[in-house]
Order: sequence, then C-alpha cells, then structure tokens
Amino acid sequence: MAISGSPKKIAQDIADGYQSLTPPGLKQYSAQDLKTILSVLQLVRREIRQIQIPLEDILLIKAKNVKLSRLNQAEMVLRSYCRKKRILL
Repeated sequence: MAISGSPKKIAQDIADGYQSLTPPGLKQYSAQDLKTILSVLQLVRREIRQIQIPLEDILLIKAKNVKLSRLNQAEMVLRSYCRKKRILL
C-alpha cells in the first residue's frame, strides 16, 4: 500500500506525538515506502536539530528534545522491523 498523505507530514506528526510507528502498522508499506519514511524521518530530525533555542527557555529545550526522542524511537522501530523482515535500507 502506498503512503497516504505526505511523508513529511507523517514524520512531523510523529515528532509532535500525534502518530507513532509500530511493527503491525508498518506491515502495510512496501520496501520503497519504508525507505521513503526513513529518509523523511532523518530530514525532519535534521530540521528540528537546526532550531536555535535560547538557553534560558527550558520548556522549549525540553520540547525540542522530546521531538528528537520520538523521531529517534520511530527510526529505531523502523530499522528493527526492516532487519527482522530482511528489508535492506
């Protein structure tokens, strides 16, 4: 099944906590779709890391770190799923 919607929007929703990647949810995607999702996750992670936040604003720093953590977790789930299914990324 093809990716419904924009892959970048999916990655941004994962970062914001509105959506998560799970192994049962990944079954519907082809190998090419999984590669696309992985590359967009990395793109969004780079965009978030580029955001400059003043050191005094603790809440924004925490929010940025939570977003990065969600993206890292989604990437780890995706990579482990592909490794288990022997899909080369």
